Order: sequence, then structure tokens, then C-alpha cells
Amino acid sequence: MSVKITEGGLSAPTRHNIKWKENAFLDKTLVNNELMRVFEACHGCRRCVSLCEAFPTLFDLIDGSENFDLESVDKKDYLKVVDECYLCDLCYQTKCPYVPPHEWAIDFPHLMLRAKAEKFERQKLKKTIRFRNYILSSTDIIFKNSSKPIISNIINFILKLKLIRIILEKFIGIHRNAELPKMDSNNLKKRFKKIINKKNNITKTSKTKGKVKLFASCYCSNSEPGLAEDLIRVFIHNNIQTEISEQEYCCGMPKLELGDLKSVEKLKEKNIPLLVQAIKDGYDIVSPVPSCVLMFKQELPLLFPNDKDVILVQKNMFDPFEYLSLRDEEGLFNSNFKNTSGKIAYQTACHQRVQNFGPKTKLILSKIPESDITIIERCSGHDGTYAIKAESFEKSIKIRKPVVTKIKKDNYKIFTSDCPMAAKHIASALDKDSIEVKLHPISILKTAYGI
Repeated sequence: MSVKITEGGLSAPTRHNIKWKENAFLDKTLVNNELMRVFEACHGCRRCVSLCEAFPTLFDLIDGSENFDLESVDKKDYLKVVDECYLCDLCYQTKCPYVPPHEWAIDFPHLMLRAKAEKFERQKLKKTIRFRNYILSSTDIIFKNSSKPIISNIINFILKLKLIRIILEKFIGIHRNAELPKMDSNNLKKRFKKIINKKNNITKTSKTKGKVKLFASCYCSNSEPGLAEDLIRVFIHNNIQTEISEQEYCCGMPKLELGDLKSVEKLKEKNIPLLVQAIKDGYDIVSPVPSCVLMFKQELPLLFPNDKDVILVQKNMFDPFEYLSLRDEEGLFNSNFKNTSGKIAYQTACHQRVQNFGPKTKLILSKIPESDITIIERCSGHDGTYAIKAESFEKSIKIRKPVVTKIKKDNYKIFTSDCPMAAKHIASALDKDSIEVKLHPISILKTAYGI
């Protein structure tokens, strides 16, 4: 018996599995037909116009067309919309009234993913742009090799030279003013050896094991290892046994954003067995980067719904503040703070918001004496690569502007974001003499504890 799906109701939004291995998924005609169907709905709604450049691009194409209608827009121009989407998921999460179970069943980000995958399959980009996209999305290879002793110093020095940045912009499309990650040869593995990690009595809760294996990410292992170190020290201070993974690979989010789903699968096949073994050894998995957590909790399960190991990892993967909050629910969060924090401007990362576990970061930070936290629910415009590419750097500046404006309007003591890359992107527009920048809220906790 079929169930009729009707408009309205109180049912929670749901997401359908991504059938990316079916032939129809990459059929150009079918992709364009679905783009047209969804774009037509967006044209009549326009609620998402303030989120990113994808929607203004779409509406400008329609408003500038011969008939002021989608039918008179060249289908070749649909890719201009697709290229502006960086899969933040905010349209699905906060704006769109037509997401499943609505009968129109619109999932704009995953339709953009489908169109990106179809475009990637055709590979009609210039060789220099393909090379740039490969470099920017191969984070595990690039970060691990670039953070080696001596090499890291050479790379950091070279990337400061204006002439080199102009050359990179001209020939491979990396914007000369984009802030690139700095490599740190004193990586997380070296730092972890110096951390005293007492094997205290492990206290389990109904939802946590009290033992954590850290999926540090390419970025936090090799560019900002101090951030991951702060997380480890805070967790140990909360009597959570914390270890780092001896081996980990890119979560796959950069490849996903390109539509390179075959590479996503290859990375999945490398990471999942390692994470499954950690879970079987009694560990929960925590990552400081929201995009990594989202990849394992949402994207991989939708891409590989029949993979039991993927589902196992999904159920045992946590955001740091989600994990601390679950411990707090059973009285296991350490609230013995030695320092205050003051006024905090806190930008919520898009990829954390869409995980639907609530404002746990604010909840935990609010326990610090004299804390005053303002949540800023606007996108930073960074996206990992969007704010680095020459064609989208200026747009990323435009997208981050409302966040910067809100911070500058008040006298905040600290600025932070759940995403360290978003934090850096926003912080580059702030006066560092008037506000302290913490690349992750976990570092605020560490300072408050006096560790």
C-alpha cells in the first residue's frame, strides 16, 4: 500500500540515500531535468537568497533572461549555480520548506553534489585548474609531506613571497590574498608523546565510553597541532582517556565538494577499517573539525547505506562539545574553572549546525564563570577551498562580511568558531589588538581550566 506524501505536517526533515552508483545519477539529461525542476521551485520561493552566491547567481540568470523565466536560461549556465555551492547544507537545514518528506522532496545540496559529480566525470576543466583542484583536495598527501622538518620552513617562507603568490594566482588559480595554511613540523604525533595521559578508571555513560580515539584531521595534525593538543588536554582533564590514531587519511570532504565520489570511496576504504578497529577496542571517535565529523556521520552513510562498518562509525563519531555535553548530562563534566572568559563572539560552523545536536558548544562554554556568549549563525564563506580559489575569493569575503560586521559592533573579548579554518578566515578581517582569536572553542576551555 503506497503512502501519499502531502505538503505540510510536523514530520522531521529526512534525507534520502545518494544513489551515486546507478547509471541515471550521472546522466546529463536527467541531471539537467532535475536541476530545472528544483530551480523552478527556488525561483518561486527565493528564501535562500542571503545564504551564499549560488542563489543570487540563479536568480540573476532568471531575472536577466529574455522571458524573466527559467525556461529562457541556457542549461549550460546551470553550472554557474552549481559551481557556487560548497555544500554547507544551510539551505536544507534552515530555509527550504520543500525538503523531504514534502512531496517535492528537494535536497538542494545533494542535487548540487550530483551535478558536480556529473561535471567531474566529464573533466572539461583546464589542466591547470584540474591540477589546482587536485592539490587543494589531496589534503592528507599535501599536509603530511609539507609539514616535515626543513620542508615546512621552506614552504612557509616561499608562500609569503608576493611574486610566488602572483604566479600561483595567474597559473593555477590560487588567490594571491587568500590565507594559506602554515605547516608545523612539530606535529601532533610529536606533541602527544609529551602529554601525560594517565590511565584513570574509565567511567562509561549510557552514550559514551569514556575512551576516545582522536581523528585529528590533516589540518589539525600538521598545520594547527596546538589546537588538537588543547583538545586532548581538556579531555584528559575531564578524566577521558584520549589517544591519537597512529594512521588516518583525509575524511574525503574536499573530494566530495569536487564531485569526485570515486576518490571519496577510496578514502572511505582506508579510514573505516581503522576506525572500526578503534571502536571494537572500546573507543569513541572524536574530531575537532566539523566537516570531518559530518562526513562520517552523514555523507558516508548516505553514500554507502548498506555498509555496516560505515554505520558503526556513524554511531560512534562525535563533535568534541557534543561529547562533553553527553558526559555533562550524567554529571561527568569538570566545572572547576580557574579563569573567567568574558564576552565571546562565537560563529557556529555550518557543518556543525547541520548535525542537529543543538548548541552544545555554547552550553559548555556558558559554564565558565562570567562568560557571555553571542552566537553568530552566519556562514564564514570559507569552505576549505572556496576562500582560496581565485574565482571565488572575493565572494567569500562578501559572504563573511555580516559575521565580521556583527563582531565589530560590540566589545567582545574573544572570537572563536567550531571550524578553525572559518575562524582564521573571519579573524583576518578583525583587529587582533582589540580581540583575542581562538581558532577553536576547546582552547577557551583549556585557558579557563588554567591547564
